[in-house]
Amino acid sequence: MREIKARTVVVGSGCAGLNAADTLRALGEESLLLVTEDMLSGTSRNTGSDKQTYYKLSLSGDDGDSVGDLARDLHYPDVNGDTALCEAAASASCFFKLCSLGVPFPTNEYGEYVGYQTDHDTRRRATSVGPLTSKVMTEALERSVRARSVPILDHALAASIETGETGVEALVVYLTEEKELLRIRCANLILCTGGPAHIYRDRVYPESQHGMSGLAFACGAQGANLDCWQYGLASVAFRWNLSGSYQQALPRYVSVDAQGVEREFLADALGEARALEYTFLKGYQWPFDPARLSGSSQVDVLVKRETDAGRKVYLDFLHNPRGYAPEALTSEARSYLEKCGALLETPIARLGAINEPAIALYLSHGIDLHRELLEIRVCAQHHNGGIAVDMHWQTDVPGLYVCGEAAGTFGRKRPGGTALNATQAGSMRAAQHALRNGREIADIPPREIMLSLPKGDRAHFQAEMTRVAAFLRDREGMEALKKHVESALLTVAPAVPTQPDFVDRLLLRDILLTQREVLSAMLYASREAENAPGVLMTHNAISQRVPARPMPERDLWFEHVWKKYREETHG
Repeated sequence: MREIKARTVVVGSGCAGLNAADTLRALGEESLLLVTEDMLSGTSRNTGSDKQTYYKLSLSGDDGDSVGDLARDLHYPDVNGDTALCEAAASASCFFKLCSLGVPFPTNEYGEYVGYQTDHDTRRRATSVGPLTSKVMTEALERSVRARSVPILDHALAASIETGETGVEALVVYLTEEKELLRIRCANLILCTGGPAHIYRDRVYPESQHGMSGLAFACGAQGANLDCWQYGLASVAFRWNLSGSYQQALPRYVSVDAQGVEREFLADALGEARALEYTFLKGYQWPFDPARLSGSSQVDVLVKRETDAGRKVYLDFLHNPRGYAPEALTSEARSYLEKCGALLETPIARLGAINEPAIALYLSHGIDLHRELLEIRVCAQHHNGGIAVDMHWQTDVPGLYVCGEAAGTFGRKRPGGTALNATQAGSMRAAQHALRNGREIADIPPREIMLSLPKGDRAHFQAEMTRVAAFLRDREGMEALKKHVESALLTVAPAVPTQPDFVDRLLLRDILLTQREVLSAMLYASREAENAPGVLMTHNAISQRVPARPMPERDLWFEHVWKKYREETHG
């Protein structure tokens, strides 16, 4: 097999991967390679929401905030304190780097980066450049990476990680155009492959995003909080989160059976007033939350009940929901619409007043909300768990770093928008550590490689995962699926890169490896008390809850820190 070398290899061309490569090059790493299946693929470039949120330290107003305050808000009982502190500490510098690269986060006339409150937060730390914040970030970071002449290997799908006694030795990739394998010998490997989107059928992740978490599991890395996912309402034909203004415009929820009979199932189940209240609350309580099962998360359950019964569910922005009238709204909903100048006659008029780009976005994908209903489901949207990492985003496999959504730095209730900050903070930390860790490319002889991969129907395993292990979970169903997955992983055969089903089998293996670990964590969590404290660790399909690493005691005496910093950076 053909071989090349690079001391540090970054896999992924989203916000995390590009920032890792950009940071490495800026710090002087010359032996560097960015590997991507497709520069234009992935979640960062192809997804968003009504106003996609970037979460960071508050930089406006008179409300008090600090690195410690932000870290404590991120450090839930199931989140490690050191990674929470690192994400809090790096949030301002990473944010200002993006601003310097041209990401147009809005300011008032005095230069304050004014924010708003997002879900699971109590401060106005959130900001946005609109529905496509992560896309704008990705494009800005790509411009910087290309300006720094970072070598890019495109159309290369990561296939296998090779390790030895001292950790990472090489990455094997499948060149999709040449239909051959390539070994990239390296000392450091930074995986920024996104969340494991392809383990579910119903998902809001774009078609171009599948993730490759199985690569890390296969070489011995542990998982953290793999049971923790974020699910929410999303459109089907064009995959998009239906949070924020899409709900605050108060559309009509309607289901349609095979005979074309419509019904407003929310009003039927909840009553007209409660249906209006919960629809509005879905704007900032968009993720399904078991704690809100007696409140707004009833909407998710009712949507699933309709789809499970074989009916299609739609949001209708053309007609008001049953019982709608300004005087029928809660004071919160009425006040919000009045302040937005959106107390108007129809949902589409209200949506236009609140957020016109939210309508234009769908129109750009051939869906006219002025004329048609929008089919929806409850979908997997974000993995709050992932590969376990330390405060440098290094796994327990030396030289293997994992950043972005693939990393397990969140738990049950991350504040909305923290994921985008994590892509920048984690990749910066990984790049800084990889540059100075002293690892060099191992001197190993060239060798051939033969991948043994399973055969099977990816769609079947995805559908089963959605059926028994999504936001509503069936313990017996998960146990049966886990046995099925483990059996499929044992049924392998040699795979030749020129075979037409090679990529399908490669992706199936990744799905199965990831589902096995995720199902193990979910089954363990299903036997625990609700909201059990500690991080749920999983390794080789065995899970256990361990205490979260505490918030570090840190030295804040300037002269001490200055001296240590000079020693570390200048020897």
